[in-house]
Amino acid sequence: MLICDQLPVIADGLRTLLDAVPDIDVIGTTHNGMEAIVLVRTTRPDVVVTDLNLQTISGLEMIRRLGKEEEPPSVVVFTASEDDKTVSDVLHASASCLLGKDASPQELITAIQAAAAGQTMLAPSIAARLVSWFRAQPEPQEAVMCPEVAELTPREREVTRMVALGMSTEEVASELIIGEATVRTHLYRVRTKLGVRDRAELVSLAYRTGLIHSAAQPLGEERALALGGLRAS
Repeated sequence: MLICDQLPVIADGLRTLLDAVPDIDVIGTTHNGMEAIVLVRTTRPDVVVTDLNLQTISGLEMIRRLGKEEEPPSVVVFTASEDDKTVSDVLHASASCLLGKDASPQELITAIQAAAAGQTMLAPSIAARLVSWFRAQPEPQEAVMCPEVAELTPREREVTRMVALGMSTEEVASELIIGEATVRTHLYRVRTKLGVRDRAELVSLAYRTGLIHSAAQPLGEERALALGGLRAS
């Protein structure tokens, strides 16, 4: 692993601590963000432990650049700042672990081992704040079908769902074991009832009205819309 901190007393202290751990091999320390990138490219550490305050470039920018390497190391951020923006920036930069500098030696060792194993670990105070934020979010409301959609027969809804998921007329017919002409008839009736002109509009309406809200959705709306437009008949 590589240690990055602009304060030699902290970098040297971490090295002394971690050198005593049997399964951790410290390959070096640096206070320079650009030098850290060079060291990662030449020594290929599994884990980088870094503060966010470095010379030449910030620790955050270093993490972002390391994430673009062919074999990026896991990153443990060890910093005094735990404000919401820092947490958001670090997580979006794809760091594996985030600890405050009040973490115990064992917590840091555990975080390094977790990062090396491809796992994620957050300081307890940060994890608690994230859980509180998540619980404060409003629960997703179940979509309500518009009256026009409610008028569709069960088979018409089934055909519409399958088309909205990107299936062609031939695929729908094969799946439902009915003729292609029957599928086209169902689609014609659906378009008439819903007032849509083609499959692309039908797919968009199906997502907007909640017709496929509870159905399996292996394709995203953008993909399904594209397929619906390409396969419009």
